[in-house]
Amino acid sequence: MAPLPTHSALLIVDVQRDFLPGGALAVRGGDQVVPAINRCIALLRAQRVPVWATRDWHPVDHCSFQAQGGPWPAHCVRETPGARFAAELCLPARCRVVSKGTRQDQDAYSGFDGTDLQAQLQAADVSTLYVVGLATDYCVRATVLDALRLGLSAIVLRDAVRAVDVHPGDGERALAEMRAAGAGFASVAELENEYAA
Repeated sequence: MAPLPTHSALLIVDVQRDFLPGGALAVRGGDQVVPAINRCIALLRAQRVPVWATRDWHPVDHCSFQAQGGPWPAHCVRETPGARFAAELCLPARCRVVSKGTRQDQDAYSGFDGTDLQAQLQAADVSTLYVVGLATDYCVRATVLDALRLGLSAIVLRDAVRAVDVHPGDGERALAEMRAAGAGFASVAELENEYAA
């Protein structure tokens, strides 16, 4: 088995029930990322690559909710079923969970916004992030752009992300913006071909 680049980590962005079909803020095809992410988790765990997962963890009166004048329906309210990770997502026991959007008066798309994710990655000597999850044009985009600004390398696994596409083409525009900022792109299948036994 070829080793992955040293100092790598997997970052799973917001694969929560409210973002899956039937959820309060469903991403079309959001459930389709789960099998690809599980394959990625299995591959990287075999190489002892650490895993982080971000989650929206909002108070009931969060500023992003329409009832408070925000753009979104209430979603991922902390300690509710909709805020749980997808039932089929095989998070490893040692996965480190980072909660964001926890303040009533502050929204947070990026996993780095108002969290200690940067400090955690620095403490683990992580310099390269493989990024998967939901949604391409919001939280994945913001997280990847922040990672690049902080000097990390970011590789988006394009078959393990999905877009909201509030405006048609938002997802493709987000991918182009991440690429222009320096993100790399690969697929889970390409990782398996390159690094699996």
